[in-house]
Amino acid sequence: MPSTNAPPGHFKVLYFAAASSYTKKDHEMLKAPLPASGLLTLLGNEYPGIEALLSSCAVTVNLQYIDLEEEDGHLMINEGDEVAIIPPVSSG
Repeated sequence: MPSTNAPPGHFKVLYFAAASSYTKKDHEMLKAPLPASGLLTLLGNEYPGIEALLSSCAVTVNLQYIDLEEEDGHLMINEGDEVAIIPPVSSG
């Protein structure tokens, strides 16, 4: 289900756990549309060094898990979409 919180021409990115600590944000709005395969590059440009963290994260678009490494540009992140960056969770 697309988010209604993103302003026109944008999508919302939610950061959880270590991703939130790294970016110092729990969410932000980014310009849409964006090929899903370009998300890591965009975030890496904004947050140098985050690629190592992102390589172990799960990513969802509108609550559907996607594999950014296998995306070849077919999936577009569109206006109003919601992307979640979810680092691995350890149990104890």
